[in-house]
Amino acid sequence: MKDLTIGNESRLIFRFAVPMLLGNLFQQLYNVVDSAIVGRFLGKEALASVGASFPIIFALIALIIGIGTGFGIVISQYYGAKEIDKVKRAISTMFISLGLVSIIMTLIGISLSGPIFRLLKLPPDLMPHAIEYLNIYLIGIIAMFGFNGTCAVLRGLGDSKTPLVFLIISTVINILLDLVFILVFGWGIAGAAWATVISQAGAFITAIIYLNRTHAIISFKLSEWNFDWEIMRHGIRIGLPSGLQQTFVAMGMMALMGIVNTFGTDVIAAYSVGGRIDSFAALPAMAFSAALATFTGQNLGAGKDERIKKGLIATTIMASVFCILTTILIILFRQPLMGLFNQDSEVIRIGSEYLTIVNVFYIIFVLMFVMYGVLRGAGATLIPMFISVLSLWIIRIPLAAVLSESYGEKGIWWSIPIAWAIGLTGSIIYYLSGKWKGKGITGPRKIEIKEILDNS
Repeated sequence: MKDLTIGNESRLIFRFAVPMLLGNLFQQLYNVVDSAIVGRFLGKEALASVGASFPIIFALIALIIGIGTGFGIVISQYYGAKEIDKVKRAISTMFISLGLVSIIMTLIGISLSGPIFRLLKLPPDLMPHAIEYLNIYLIGIIAMFGFNGTCAVLRGLGDSKTPLVFLIISTVINILLDLVFILVFGWGIAGAAWATVISQAGAFITAIIYLNRTHAIISFKLSEWNFDWEIMRHGIRIGLPSGLQQTFVAMGMMALMGIVNTFGTDVIAAYSVGGRIDSFAALPAMAFSAALATFTGQNLGAGKDERIKKGLIATTIMASVFCILTTILIILFRQPLMGLFNQDSEVIRIGSEYLTIVNVFYIIFVLMFVMYGVLRGAGATLIPMFISVLSLWIIRIPLAAVLSESYGEKGIWWSIPIAWAIGLTGSIIYYLSGKWKGKGITGPRKIEIKEILDNS
């Protein structure tokens, strides 16, 4: 555990973010390995089927990921205020909630997988593989929620190194099982799905055993769990807007995928691979944003507002440097990177075009995500939700549909950075307004809320 309320802001955030950056790197790595093995050994049709499944997977789990994020903010604020008993109750409340909802999501996802793919106009020849992959993946949602929930709790307590170890274990298991299930057993696309399910379950079980034996606060012993409705209310209040934001983003991804699907297998495969590759450019933004959210939560709980501003400036500089270096590498090596997944010349051409257009503007995405980090850490999640929905549904999706009529798939690619620019502008305006302050749940912040009301 790490107290982020004392010490040099830049050093603390950097040391906290780097393990998360490496963890995200490993997490992306096994997604990339999945796609690379499927694309190289099973063909572009199987690759396109896997790519078409991910927006649906994200849509099904987005709401719960957001709510889990809300609980992570609650935990970080309680920890910053040194209210350890509430930290423990928040952890158990979160796991009980995630466990119940994950079962519901699994049943809903499996029953609706076919109709959803038909709604998205997935080509008929890709439908059987896509449904098979998605249904197997959904079986492992409960383990995935448990695993990611555990990592979120540890980060909320200031520990970003232990989740990295679990992620490395999960990645290694996933890669090995991919090779065995596809190349040795010949299970095809089902093998890739089972490899992901088993690796996540293995990492979660490892985490349970380790933390039960070593951690003073986190316990997976049911006899020690307590469900707290008041903490649940705080978690929902903070996490629901983030969850709805993630859900709208996921639905937007599905809508965008519906537009992409009309261009055929080559474009679907190229978009799927391009998304896998350019996700690496997003890793610094995600890691530093998450680090800043925890830093903000702890310092808000401790009543140290000035440190939050310093942390935002430091995070913006560090995340931007990482992003620029990653973007340069991806653009320089875009064609060889595409070739790792599939050797089809048209897939490589379309994917390289996508990477060039989108990655040049990833710095906008980074700045937007860093801004979201400080707002989420403060518990101010409602306005960012509206900003995200506006930039996605009012800007990106209609723009993609209109531009694709005139410029083909290039029009879809250009809609992405334009929407980011709108999102960044909105988040900066909200931050400068100062209305995000006073959203904490701990003692010092409650006093400030009362003062604001008295003076209004």
